[in-house]
Amino acid sequence: MAKSKVKFICQSCGYESPKWMGKCPGCGEWNKMTEEVLKSASPRRAVFAHSNQTVQKPSPITTIETTQEPRIFTNLKEFNRVLGSGIVKGSLVLIGGDPGIGKSTLLLQVSSQLADNGNDVLYISGEESVKQTKLRADRLGVKSNKLLVLSETDLSFISKAIEDTNPSFVVVDSIQTVYHSEISSAPGSVSQVRESTAELMRIAKTKGIAIFIVGHVTKEGSIAGPRLLEHMVDTVLYFEGERHHTYRILRAVKNRFGSTNEMGIFEMKEAGLEEVLNPSEIFLEERSKGAAGSTVVASMEGTRSVLVEIQALISPTSFGNPRRMATGIDHNRVPLLMAVLEKRVGLLLQNQDAYLKVAGGVKLDEPAIDLAVAVSIASSFKDAPPKPTDVIIGEVGLTGEVRRVSRIEQRVIEAAKLGFKRAIIPEANIGGWNPPEDIEIIGVKNVAEALQKTLGGS
Repeated sequence: MAKSKVKFICQSCGYESPKWMGKCPGCGEWNKMTEEVLKSASPRRAVFAHSNQTVQKPSPITTIETTQEPRIFTNLKEFNRVLGSGIVKGSLVLIGGDPGIGKSTLLLQVSSQLADNGNDVLYISGEESVKQTKLRADRLGVKSNKLLVLSETDLSFISKAIEDTNPSFVVVDSIQTVYHSEISSAPGSVSQVRESTAELMRIAKTKGIAIFIVGHVTKEGSIAGPRLLEHMVDTVLYFEGERHHTYRILRAVKNRFGSTNEMGIFEMKEAGLEEVLNPSEIFLEERSKGAAGSTVVASMEGTRSVLVEIQALISPTSFGNPRRMATGIDHNRVPLLMAVLEKRVGLLLQNQDAYLKVAGGVKLDEPAIDLAVAVSIASSFKDAPPKPTDVIIGEVGLTGEVRRVSRIEQRVIEAAKLGFKRAIIPEANIGGWNPPEDIEIIGVKNVAEALQKTLGGS
């Protein structure tokens, strides 16, 4: 008979221990060790199962033939872009996001579009009944007969439904509600998530079915459970956005079939999500022109250039230690750039509070935004607004130099499309490309020169 084995597994990192511990040695979290009963097959059965399997022999990589798999496209171009130009057959895609952000709406909308194009789609919901899913489908205008809906959480029944219907696409909402009947631990535990995901991956790879699974997100913003869930799947997408704003951002943080830097922007409306094809206009539509501390930077998000506004507010501090706060950019970058301005330019910022924000809710993490952040800080400190038709691009070093950035031509072309007249860029990026005729290119070597060009002698 199969023997059952008791283990204590950390629900945060997956660390296993034969005994209970208050603090996990793997991640340091308290009260995360949960008892789980694992059933192991007998050695005789394992040897018998292994003997019946066909063992594949290693082959030289030069003798392996490859075929170009055609990708399946949806009507949402932003969704196709983030996935890497469409959906790959046999892929396992994980989508995570905060509660109520619109994950189920996005996947039901994508399922409807795939069904309208003649594909068989199976939508499995473990959190809603079939009638509740129908209510959302009516709101989104879903009317295809090729979209099948099932409310189930037992993995064996889910596998049987996929076997019977043989769909081209499957959506599982969510993986934390699915449970394996042979594992005694509760749904959402490490063992359940691991076994359920492994079974869905086996179905996706053997049958060539593209499977989308929804993952819950913890209060820290990461997908609930251990990171092994993200390691097992082919693609990990994060659906982000402020609940009080209508815009949503879909990011790829892992993609075996495309770039991991892509970003898709959607707007939540009554009839569902609508894609935003020109996000630069959205981020700049409410910009206050002629305001001190406001600059515009051309940031690269994957293969797309996006123009966003960076705002800075510098005010005298009333505390012993001045505050440094940032939203949308790394908060460690603010004191670094303020130290460069203080040491290399001579601005007395040590007794000033600094508040920085990227307008529109987008997050920027590339070094090309350094110069725009530095100009925003100096502009607010001097109360000298830069020209509203300037776009500022460049990386700032600790010695005050402005270093070259990648894809400068694409950034400048995007700025010219939106009517900007001057581009302040690193001098090392000048030459080797043809700038648009209706925008002036100004190269700078250091931060002091950039402030002179943008703020003048103020």
